[in-house]
This record gives sequence, C-alpha cells and structure tokens, in this order.
Amino acid sequence: MRRFPIRITSLVALIIIAILPAAAGEGKAYGEPLTGKDSTPIHELLKDPDPFLGKVVRVEGLVTGVCEKRGCWMSLASTDVEFEEIRIKVDDGVIVFPMEAKGKHAVAEGVLAKIEMTMEQTLDYMKHHAEEHDEEFDPTVITEPLVFYQIQATGAVIR
Repeated sequence: MRRFPIRITSLVALIIIAILPAAAGEGKAYGEPLTGKDSTPIHELLKDPDPFLGKVVRVEGLVTGVCEKRGCWMSLASTDVEFEEIRIKVDDGVIVFPMEAKGKHAVAEGVLAKIEMTMEQTLDYMKHHAEEHDEEFDPTVITEPLVFYQIQATGAVIR
C-alpha cells in the first residue's frame, strides 16, 4: 500500500516538471541552449557593430521573416527602433526555423558577422530575393555591393 502513494507523487512531480517551462512561457528551443543572460538591443548592434564583430551576442525581437525553403534564417525586428532588423542565420539543416514563428517573439544567440558581397554576388542575391517575393528585378538600380550584418546563430527560443 505504501508504494502506490509514492508512485503517484513521483508521477505528479514529473508531470509538473515537464509542464512548467511551457506554462511559464519559455517557448520552443532550437539548437544549443542559450547561455547569455542579457540581450543587446538590435539597434545598438547596428549602430556600432565593430565592437561586437566575431563575438557571441544575444538579441531578441519580433520575428518578421523566415526562410520559406529551408528555415535556415529568420529576421528579427528591433524592439526599440522601428524598421531595424537583423538576420539570424543557421547552417542549412542544423536548425530549422518554422514558418509559424512569424509574428512571435524570439531570443537568439550567436556570433555577429559582417557580410561583404561582390557586385556579382549582390546582383545574384537581389535577383533571387525578387524571385522569392514575386517582384520585378531591375539590375540597373543596383549601384554598389551589399554589406550587411547577421548573427550566425547557435541557438534560439521562439515564444
């Protein structure tokens, strides 16, 4: 008779432990667990990225876009400055961000990188972007190569 109450207590404890993170709004984790405690505002990264280059950063924001083909990137919008975004990129197949993440809050961690494209790469990229979004592509409006910053992510949590 004594074993039965102990088993029920253990079962209830396991259920509570399993449910608590979801109930607390922890979200769904992708990739490696996040290790940082404090997030750097996206605006701060983009305003002066050089001190952060090659370093692990943690950012958070609203998911405004997700790669429709492989889920290999998502864009996060700044929470403090309108129209500022940063791309969170992962190796294809290592982490797959779901399309349902759009409109949700995400926290991501990884190394900040500066991406400098050649003119040929820029034209290919812009053509590909236009095709993905059913937009017309006019190569004559592209006058200089793209330079942008992205986070090569190791992990993220989407709520």
